[in-house]
Amino acid sequence: RLMPELPKFDDEDLKSYGDEEEESALSPPAALMSVMATQELLLENILECIPVGEFAVIQPLSDEFCLVLGYLLTWKLTLAFFKAASSQLRVLYSQYLRRTKSLNKLLYHLFRLMPENPVFSGPTSEVPNKDTKTFFTEELHLGVK
Repeated sequence: RLMPELPKFDDEDLKSYGDEEEESALSPPAALMSVMATQELLLENILECIPVGEFAVIQPLSDEFCLVLGYLLTWKLTLAFFKAASSQLRVLYSQYLRRTKSLNKLLYHLFRLMPENPVFSGPTSEVPNKDTKTFFTEELHLGVK
């Protein structure tokens, strides 16, 4: 709920970033970027032996699973922050992500975490002869117990 409110504070200082000769960049919330940097290092250690194109098998509820989930949730917060920012701020934030290579790291991690065949194994009420359901065709409902 808080992430969409944060870009308002950077809007006030926006004018000071446009006067420099070099390309300007503005960091999204420092606490969020600090957590993301730590998670990127840990995820790189977990996935270092897996080339892009192959996929890692992460066991549910393991330490690796919790780390990957935390990393992806951190990106979800970052994207919510971007969505609430003005287009001028988005440019500055994206420059920061480009300089830190965070977006590149996200893509490398995603391409090593995506399963080869993302078959949806949840409850289905349809006839088994229908098309195979995947995580891309079905809406996923997450419920915290």
